Amino acid sequence: MNTSKTTNKTIKQEKTRMGYNVRCMVVTAMLSAVAFILMFLDFSVPFLIPEFIKMDLSELPALIASFSLGPVYGVAVCLIKNLLHLFITTTGGVGELSNFLLGAVFVLIAGLFYRHKKSRSSALIGSLAGAAGMAVFSVISNYFLVYPVYYNFMPEEMILGAYQVIVPSVKSILQCLIVFNMPFTFVKGMFSVAITFLIYKRLSPILKGTDR
Repeated sequence: MNTSKTTNKTIKQEKTRMGYNVRCMVVTAMLSAVAFILMFLDFSVPFLIPEFIKMDLSELPALIASFSLGPVYGVAVCLIKNLLHLFITTTGGVGELSNFLLGAVFVLIAGLFYRHKKSRSSALIGSLAGAAGMAVFSVISNYFLVYPVYYNFMPEEMILGAYQVIVPSVKSILQCLIVFNMPFTFVKGMFSVAITFLIYKRLSPILKGTDR
């Protein structure tokens, strides 16, 4: 009798675990689709950064996934949205690789902080650290990955000139990335953080499949 009860309990636990895994996969797929769509809703920020650099909120669904399901799922959203974007890429996948790495750094750091201690303050600290990490890494990824590809379509001098229209004193691409792209990427991340904090409490029960 005890063996039967133990077996039934094990089967029930296994079904619960399988149900949770299926839910996680479904939610990840849905958030990835939203992130993919958000990649197209980008816009320029005139007078602050050259027009070829766009603002978008495609890391928002990944951050939500990282908080609600775990950091691995947040990274998965970043990966899936960029794999989908490969079908329409014009950068040979380099832009998608950079976007994935930046997003992964952001949501992984934020998610790890939150998983360690699930509180609003921990989520905020993790988000700040993640956005800062993404901003710093953006200098590396742009300098070594993205901009060398851009140079095939737009000469380095022309790109530098686009930055100098805004701040004439910048003298090199690396300096431009530090002065412009790094703070821009941090602010971009913080927009996703702000929206997440506004909507997460309402979305969390739906994403996790709980009553509250």
